[in-house]
Amino acid sequence: MDVFIQIAQLLLSLSILIILHELGHFIIARLFKVKVEKFYLFFDAGFSLFKKKIGETEYGIGWLPLGGYVKIAGMIDESLDREAMKQPPQPWEFRSKKAWQRLLIMLGGVLVNFILALFIYTMVLYAWGESYVPADRMEYGFRYDETFLEMGLQDGDKIVALDGKKVVKWGLILHDLVVDHVKVIQVERDGKLLDIQVPEEMISRLLKVEYPMDPIVICRVEKLVDGALKEAGAMDGDRIISVNGSPVKFYYEFVNKTGKAANTTFDLKLLRGSDTIAMQVKTNDEGLFGFQRTMYYDVYKPEIIKYTLLQSIPAGIKHGIDISTSYLKQLKMLFQPKTKAYEELGGFIKIGSIFPTTWDWERFWNMTAFLSIILAIMNILPIPALDGGHVMFTLFEMITGRKPGDKFLEYAQIVGMVLLLSLLLYANLNDVIGLFNK
Repeated sequence: MDVFIQIAQLLLSLSILIILHELGHFIIARLFKVKVEKFYLFFDAGFSLFKKKIGETEYGIGWLPLGGYVKIAGMIDESLDREAMKQPPQPWEFRSKKAWQRLLIMLGGVLVNFILALFIYTMVLYAWGESYVPADRMEYGFRYDETFLEMGLQDGDKIVALDGKKVVKWGLILHDLVVDHVKVIQVERDGKLLDIQVPEEMISRLLKVEYPMDPIVICRVEKLVDGALKEAGAMDGDRIISVNGSPVKFYYEFVNKTGKAANTTFDLKLLRGSDTIAMQVKTNDEGLFGFQRTMYYDVYKPEIIKYTLLQSIPAGIKHGIDISTSYLKQLKMLFQPKTKAYEELGGFIKIGSIFPTTWDWERFWNMTAFLSIILAIMNILPIPALDGGHVMFTLFEMITGRKPGDKFLEYAQIVGMVLLLSLLLYANLNDVIGLFNK
């Protein structure tokens, strides 16, 4: 059921983005009196699931969910309609319009996607505000995976700065570390500040780290469920302070000392207020005591920033620009072999996995805005078959005064389509390989 919810969110998000992207092309084309022959959500290779002609445009839904398109009369696109291009140019065709008009038509989809992202971020901040856990509240520091330990960090270290820039939000540490190619991590250890060097070859490994830093929390019973600990008399809010006579302060220490041993009796001491309570507790078949640990967001209360409508507008625009800048940096990493970022390139499975397994409108709209930015940036890349390819050739024409020939544009379109299909195949193959490697 979880997978179906993720698929439903992905399809809804992509449908919104594709329709509005193509609508951007459609509106500007009609503004310049260019005929639009088709407007499709998804591709109708061979047949369509639905179609209806209204006026001179056929609207429809295709069966292949790899995008969508508007077929603009007199334009060399993925349809490769050679017969139409052999006819003399007509006043209502794309090729008959001035270069600046054609440029605006091709930029229409990208502009809509970018503006849409800024609008969504603005509305999300207005409706839900911004929530984050301040890094300086992590008084007990972090637990680190082996990649960080190899660099010289130790469990309990508090990351306070990256290349001298103070860390504000805990959730952005890994992002900033990788995207900004940080060279030095400043940590606080036992009251002293230390510099940890980040070797360049570590960036490729950090890209694969999913949960690098688990905030260390005190070992407190937050919610008791049916189990031996509850039967022994433990209560919510109790702190476990020792296991078999060995003191414990943090949850990970408790786990290390009990080892999730099944059907094993442990001598525990719990602190309730100022009282110390001793008890013997036997684990179940799964090695569990019957309680849920305190989560980090219950110990380190998140900071919640609320925005008025007027405040949310500049905040949403800034957030959208920051996300766009971050994505451009990540895209640049694909062309840097040392980072091996190309190994992390994913397809539909990876995109779908970023959606939560329960329907959460705040996360849905945040993900949709993020995908809108990705769609805008990817489409503006100067690759034939993408909007950016058409923009590149049109700018060439505007600068040199020479328009590329139809035959050249046709071949460029074919090359671009081959490149895009190859990239799509590679990305989705990475997804499949990733599933088997889990």
